[in-house]
Amino acid sequence: MTRHSLTERAALADLLLAVGPDAPTLCEGWTARDLAAHLVVRERQPIAGLGNFIKPMRGYGERALRRRAETPYEELISQVRNPPWWSPQSNRLADPYANTGEFYIHHEDVRRGSPGWQPRTLGADFDAALWGNVRLFSRLALRRFPAALTLQAPGLGEITAGAGGEPARLIGAPGELTLFIAGRQRASRVQIEAAPALADRLRTASFRL
Repeated sequence: MTRHSLTERAALADLLLAVGPDAPTLCEGWTARDLAAHLVVRERQPIAGLGNFIKPMRGYGERALRRRAETPYEELISQVRNPPWWSPQSNRLADPYANTGEFYIHHEDVRRGSPGWQPRTLGADFDAALWGNVRLFSRLALRRFPAALTLQAPGLGEITAGAGGEPARLIGAPGELTLFIAGRQRASRVQIEAAPALADRLRTASFRL
């Protein structure tokens, strides 16, 4: 089976070099340089990520990101392309689960950060891998959303999520559903079948693992 995490990593590194450090991304307030710095800190300084969960650590994580962003851009992209020999995310056992979705999402953050983008044709094998990620993470990301959600990937199946209540169905390719539950709703091509007010809430909600 293809290691999609590796191919997405390489493709993202190529794109980051091509667009340059000041290119916009879907991550609000982040340029391509900031996004690259985030990826490097995530793998090389994993303790900095604790700021996402432990408020007193937030300042440490922000400082680590700022310092890493000062690295010369080509060197920074080399660090994205070539992960450390071991980290919690990039060791061989964890890599497919920790990095396939991560690098797909951030690849699309750069691709879709500027006008004129079109969805990629990913192929059946990659679609299946991303659907596995959706199945694994959607119940966590959507667990507090007050609705009975069904996520459907045509040809691959459907899963249920949400805290219960009014029904809604999200229909899309696995990559588009991945982007939707990762908070990139405005740039994802997902069909929402729900009452208008609930559909509006889904389009603007902040989903977090």
